[in-house]
Amino acid sequence: MTSFRVFQGLSALSLMVALGLGAAPAAAQAPARIAVVDTQRAIMETEDGLRAQATLKKLFDSRQRELDKKQDDLQKEREDIEKQKDVVSKTALAKRIDKWQREMVQLQTVFVEYNKELQKKQNELTAPIFQKAMGLIRRVATQEGYDVIVDKQAVPYVRGDLDVTDRLITLYNQGVAPEPAGASGAKAAPALPTLKAPTPTPPSPAAPAPAAPKP
Repeated sequence: MTSFRVFQGLSALSLMVALGLGAAPAAAQAPARIAVVDTQRAIMETEDGLRAQATLKKLFDSRQRELDKKQDDLQKEREDIEKQKDVVSKTALAKRIDKWQREMVQLQTVFVEYNKELQKKQNELTAPIFQKAMGLIRRVATQEGYDVIVDKQAVPYVRGDLDVTDRLITLYNQGVAPEPAGASGAKAAPALPTLKAPTPTPPSPAAPAPAAPKP
């Protein structure tokens, strides 16, 4: 899988990543120089970004397999309960259903915890890459005289020659030092997909006992 789906979306960077640079008074009337960067691709197609994707995918797949197995076990338990509902006593059936429901609640709790774990891991892995990429954007802007560098997802169309994404990736992989922090840019990591939520159907409850006939 060439790209982890965890990185297809970039919700917070749908807005502009603008890096304002002080302009000399003599150049105040000159047209602004603008470039664009696909921030998500710039981060995730660096060597560090590709390693981060591989690590996150491995963790994601592991957690999803665990959830799928637990859900399969609950589904099998549910099917067994359905088969035994006319054999065991109503008290025994009610106990099995209650136990099944508790295990389902526990599985849903684990599902939430795993998603939090994935988000935390992603932040740990991508935050340093993001900060370095932002510094390199500032360096490109300073060295090449751009007044503004806009995130590509914020504009419906841009000329190809204004895209500096490949240049940014190359600079990152070459180990070029980023520009010190100055004007603020966006600070967000690519969005992760959510693990599949467990949704096994609960077993049917025991049928109520028939009412005694009136004398």
